[in-house]
Amino acid sequence: MTIPEKFKKLYYKQGYRIVGKNQHSAVKICRWTKESLRRDRVCFKQKWYGIESHRCLQVTPALFWCTHRCEFCWRSTSATLGTDMKNFKIDEPGEIIDGFIKAQRLLLTGFKGNFKVDKKKWKEAQNPTNMAISLAGEPTLYEKLSDLIGEVHKRSMTTFLVTNGTRPDKLESLEEEPTHLYISLCAPDKKTYEKVHNPLIPNGWEKLNESLELMNNFDCKTNMRLTLVKNLNMKSPEKYAKLIQKANPDFIEPKGYMWVGESQHRLKKENMPFHEDVVDFAKKLAEFTDYVIKDEFKPSRVVLLTKR
Repeated sequence: MTIPEKFKKLYYKQGYRIVGKNQHSAVKICRWTKESLRRDRVCFKQKWYGIESHRCLQVTPALFWCTHRCEFCWRSTSATLGTDMKNFKIDEPGEIIDGFIKAQRLLLTGFKGNFKVDKKKWKEAQNPTNMAISLAGEPTLYEKLSDLIGEVHKRSMTTFLVTNGTRPDKLESLEEEPTHLYISLCAPDKKTYEKVHNPLIPNGWEKLNESLELMNNFDCKTNMRLTLVKNLNMKSPEKYAKLIQKANPDFIEPKGYMWVGESQHRLKKENMPFHEDVVDFAKKLAEFTDYVIKDEFKPSRVVLLTKR
């Protein structure tokens, strides 16, 4: 199997840079990396977790593979090649990481000449300190994910792993935990799950619930991310609460869906909640759980809840 040229060109136009010999991995400069360099504005991950926005790599080792076709996804879900990478030759973790850093440096080259850019920050950005394995696709489909995380840690970098939870077997078999594990929880029940995610595998809801049960066994920091879409999944906080209690994460992040990318062809602008809507929903979650609102970040329409 090879990657169709039309898919590679599509992602290149969107600012992605595909790396590695077998071209299944990609990096893209995050909006907040740019904001940090140009305007000294930083992401909520820096505010809440100490991750420096200008030194964060936003990557994926499985760009063209996923187990969902989510309504709210910003990527082109038509470019999904399958739900596993078993028949695809994969690159080694070390060469992928080298490729990520090299591509990120090339993407940052033009910022050096911008008079608005903090030159000290630009120099620091050449050597990232965190890898957010969250860009696109489902990272747990990459066979050597544990080795990838371990190699990143050997290079004195931290890792954020974001998964849709449909590969509990992969989470359970991780020999190297990420610094911070995110599981996306974007439906309060099975019917909504199927409507929101359009799963490409059988028993996706059941697999997600297995992953939620596993989350409590992790030693790393854990986080539940709720991407909230108005008139779709922004309902039944009491049902979300039961699922959250099952996972017992350190943090909960209700976050408003943003009407961007390919999702504009599937949803309407009216599906994008205001920040105040997200705060109201977070308050309801707090009522049904033992979590409290700790902070909020209006530019990203996200709220942070922590345990009482």
